[in-house]
Amino acid sequence: QVFTFNTVEIKVWPSVKVKNGAPMSIVCHADISKSTNFRLKHNFTIFKDGKLVFMTVSEKGDAQYEIPVARSSDTGDYECTVEAGRKTKSSNSLHVWVTGMTKPILTAEKKEVLEGEVVKLRCELPEEVPPLYFFFRKIKMNSTPKEKHVFEAHRNFSVVEFSVEEGDNILQFDCFGRRNVKLEFESSEHSNKTLVTVREPFIKPTLNAKPSSNVTEGDRIQFECSTVVARMHGIEIILQKNKAILNSVRDEKLLKYSAVATLEDSGEYLCKVEQGRASKTTKLNVVVSELFPKPILAASMSKLDENKELTLNCSISGFQKANFSILRKNSNGDIWLKNSRNLTMRVNVNDTGSYVCKAEVKGIVKESKPVRINVYAPVSKPTLSVVSGLPEVVLGKPLQLICRSGMGTPPKTFTFYKGSEVKKKVINDTYATFLDENISQNDKRGYKCDARNNHSSGMKTSNILNITVIVPIKNASLGSIPYGEVEDGSETAFLCSVKEGSWPIHFRIFRKNNPEVLLFEKSENAHRIVWRKETMKRQDTGTYYCMASNRANVDVKSHPITINVILAAWQKGVIAAFVLVSIAGAVTLTLWWFFCKKKK
Repeated sequence: QVFTFNTVEIKVWPSVKVKNGAPMSIVCHADISKSTNFRLKHNFTIFKDGKLVFMTVSEKGDAQYEIPVARSSDTGDYECTVEAGRKTKSSNSLHVWVTGMTKPILTAEKKEVLEGEVVKLRCELPEEVPPLYFFFRKIKMNSTPKEKHVFEAHRNFSVVEFSVEEGDNILQFDCFGRRNVKLEFESSEHSNKTLVTVREPFIKPTLNAKPSSNVTEGDRIQFECSTVVARMHGIEIILQKNKAILNSVRDEKLLKYSAVATLEDSGEYLCKVEQGRASKTTKLNVVVSELFPKPILAASMSKLDENKELTLNCSISGFQKANFSILRKNSNGDIWLKNSRNLTMRVNVNDTGSYVCKAEVKGIVKESKPVRINVYAPVSKPTLSVVSGLPEVVLGKPLQLICRSGMGTPPKTFTFYKGSEVKKKVINDTYATFLDENISQNDKRGYKCDARNNHSSGMKTSNILNITVIVPIKNASLGSIPYGEVEDGSETAFLCSVKEGSWPIHFRIFRKNNPEVLLFEKSENAHRIVWRKETMKRQDTGTYYCMASNRANVDVKSHPITINVILAAWQKGVIAAFVLVSIAGAVTLTLWWFFCKKKK
């Protein structure tokens, strides 16, 4: 009894696309070859999306899985496996799509709600398998429906809430579902429409202004805002202008607010009634006419010297009867000066500031634009000096000057001069600086500065400042007489000189030892110096150099010279005589020895 599987096939009837609600059959067929005609049992197993949905045992080569009413949940990938005589073979996978979704069921938690409350809705897709998309719609007469959508990954229903707004009265809601099949979206039909009735918790408020919404400055205006409410608890009435809250009441159905009208009170007023989430508003436009224009403050002068007389005058164009006052502005509060339209005073520097006048008619107070008054004290004579201290500068370096004027009202204008040439102008409070980077060796021009402000006395000028230009040392050199070789015990003159440099010059002469030895130093108003060493000794042999410096604070070093101290002539004679005597003695001894030997 030998057999073998040829193929295992899976088919669907009537087709791989089946309408929702129609019957559907999944057929599994096994094609087997046998050596003889013997009976063979087949175990048929049908899987959907990897899960077992049908199993049967038959001697026939076919098995059929009947689905009398196909639903969208039957959509999936089907596969058949046949096992016989310890042999197993599976079919290819077959995708079956049950088109069309079940109609969703929509239910509302309440059929009647109040404005400001929420409507809770539940949409269910029976017999459908997640993941699913749910779409809810709020339908209102003569307006575009509002829509919300929710994705449900693990259940076939969803719940949302819609807020009930002002103006909602009769609302309809519906929903529909959507699923994704092989990257294609399929939508269900819309659910039944659910009707929800909306009741008002209170009516739209009324807002009135008494005596009228058109008033004149100084008139008293009263606002009244009222509503009719079904339940008083939690009701709140608010009166606003430009988002600013003017007044409010709680658990009452009437609000009152009054004020003396000013020009700033013109504009739109809003009355808002709130209870819970419900809110209704009413607007009213109010126009306030001007009773009198703003006063104008005039000054006899805006800039004047101290101890001069200042007159301030306050007036209203085309209006005479008013209560006037004149004040000086201050960060800690305006300073009252006089209750009058005119003010005359002798000023000092502390009177500098901004002045205003106020006019009052029928309780309405208006303020003029501020007038700036500047009182000036004369500048003091400026002083000019060098920032570094001493009135000198090194040639090639910049010179920084500072001009100070301690007294006088700022701002002050400082002017720097080099000779008669204007170099720089600076505006500052008490001082100014000037940097001169063009200094020449023979420049003899003096510096000065002047200071001025708006005082009528004019400018003040400093004393002339003369600057000494310090020329740095250049090219130091060292020589000696005699040069090179010097006899022991003789005198040597060292000459240290520089090519140029401002006096006094500080000269120093060194011998290179380990460490170096300073032999001589001196300051001179000259470009050279001579140092005489009276007695040279053998230990004075060595290398010498000199250094020169002045107030430029730069040390300039000469090239080194080498001096050898040798024996003097008399020292050489003594040594020669000693050598000759030694030789003569040696010869005498030799002759004596020779004669003695011959005699024997």
